[in-house]
Amino acid sequence: MLSVGLAGKPNAGKSTFFKAATLAEVEIANYPFTTIDANHGVSFVRVPCPCKELGAGKECGRCQDGVRYVPVELIDVAGLVPDAHLGKGLGNEFLDSLRVAEAVIHVLDASGSADAEGNPVGVGNYDPMKDVEFLKHEIGMWLYGILNRNWERLMRRVRAEGIKVEPLITEQLAGAGVSDQHVRWALSVMKSDPAKWNEDELKRFAVLLRDASKPMIIAANKVDVAPPEFVERLAALDEIVVPTSAAAEVALRMADKSGAIKYRPGDADFELVKDLSGPQKAGLEKIRAILAKMGGTGVQECIDRAVFELLDYIPVFPVEDEGKWTDRNGVVLPDAYLMKKGSTTKDLAYRIHTDIGDSFLFALDARTKMRLGEKHELKAGDVIKIVSTK
Repeated sequence: MLSVGLAGKPNAGKSTFFKAATLAEVEIANYPFTTIDANHGVSFVRVPCPCKELGAGKECGRCQDGVRYVPVELIDVAGLVPDAHLGKGLGNEFLDSLRVAEAVIHVLDASGSADAEGNPVGVGNYDPMKDVEFLKHEIGMWLYGILNRNWERLMRRVRAEGIKVEPLITEQLAGAGVSDQHVRWALSVMKSDPAKWNEDELKRFAVLLRDASKPMIIAANKVDVAPPEFVERLAALDEIVVPTSAAAEVALRMADKSGAIKYRPGDADFELVKDLSGPQKAGLEKIRAILAKMGGTGVQECIDRAVFELLDYIPVFPVEDEGKWTDRNGVVLPDAYLMKKGSTTKDLAYRIHTDIGDSFLFALDARTKMRLGEKHELKAGDVIKIVSTK
């Protein structure tokens, strides 16, 4: 299961966002470092389910009115303060928690109600623009610290033994979630001999590795109470910025869970299904106004865009019966896999099981019944049967 990290300064709403996305029970409070150890939970990305194409009475039973939710891991890490890479706040405990994250959602307090270290200061009394770059800086300097620890020794080996530098760097950073592909790309951008780099060049290399291995999206949280000028300035950034109200999403998810309303994460409205008290109705109507203005709470959009836009994943549906779109037990569209854009039918076979990949013969497009070779590139929403000797 792919992992997405939630990061940001203390008191920005990360734990509220985490609860909104996972319904996990976590401590939420208006003071710094409510989260000490990283919380891990299962959230979902929202995709169209192909079962509607089968006709009435043949739906999969795993979607909600044609919307399928595919699981991803969400990691809510401890709050980050400036110079965490030097040990401030919870220091590298925070950064270490991000090792497995393929992308990062930077939960930023758009209301300006907490200072740089997360202390409450009142809405509008802190400029959230100051928080935009610091998370990138901390992650970059964390990677730089790992590299710099043994850099001279590694370069002596390169010079003395004439070995390639790429595998040495990859090995050094493997525990930080940096792959050989990330290293190759960053080296190609640098276009210079690593053995001759100075400190600034090594830091630039670390920043490139950060951008490749930890792409980031900004969740401009608490936007429902933020001064409009703060929201406008954040929206104008050359970044992916999604206005969010994690608190509104929590309220909707809990109301849906209780049966009071019908709500699907990512929807721009909800349906009342129970008689509620006056104050309860008033509270939900306030949230409805937020949904109407924003087009949703933004929480689901953040997760979806992190997975599909930043990481280039696509949903694919493997089946065993290409005619009925079922597995061997007759279950319609039993699985939805998230595959990297550019993945092939053989990649899907290996994803299902190593033995299936090793014994791959061909694949079938369940819609067209066309035979597909091992190098055929998958498309979002494909329904695929793998044919193998196993």
